[in-house]
Amino acid sequence: MVGWAKALKMKMDRTRPLRARALIRRRRVTGVAGDKSGAAAVEFGLIAPALLMILMAIIQFGLVLNNYLELTDAVRVAARTFSISGTSTTPMTSSTTAATASAANLTGANITLTYSVNGTACTTDAGCASALAADAGDSAVVTGSYPCSLTIMAVNFASGCTLTSSTADMVE
Repeated sequence: MVGWAKALKMKMDRTRPLRARALIRRRRVTGVAGDKSGAAAVEFGLIAPALLMILMAIIQFGLVLNNYLELTDAVRVAARTFSISGTSTTPMTSSTTAATASAANLTGANITLTYSVNGTACTTDAGCASALAADAGDSAVVTGSYPCSLTIMAVNFASGCTLTSSTADMVE
């Protein structure tokens, strides 16, 4: 090796550790700022409450829809029972009992049923029995209502929400 090349090589060997140390320092500083390993966890933490609220809303809406379907079935059963009980002395009582029994997942005390025969409301068993006996072939209508709850994460989105269903059947 020529003398000047040997001297240059020795000079480079002395400066190399300084450059390497500076590079390591730069990487440490920029490494913390450029590290993206926890970004997904932070993003999920920011979006998780919104996703949880949407999930809870879907579940609550499904429960309310299930209550509506049960109420509709209970009113249908009550209307059928009411329309065929023309000779019974307790058509309202037997229809209400049938509706409550068919809606097993609903609170029976919260179901409100109203009865009418040929457009005239009846409020007692005796009145309904005489109306059913006199109006064979006309319509018997049963309307039911049930309170619903659309509370999601302690926020009530529909206060005073009430489910309603009505069914008409021909008096036999």
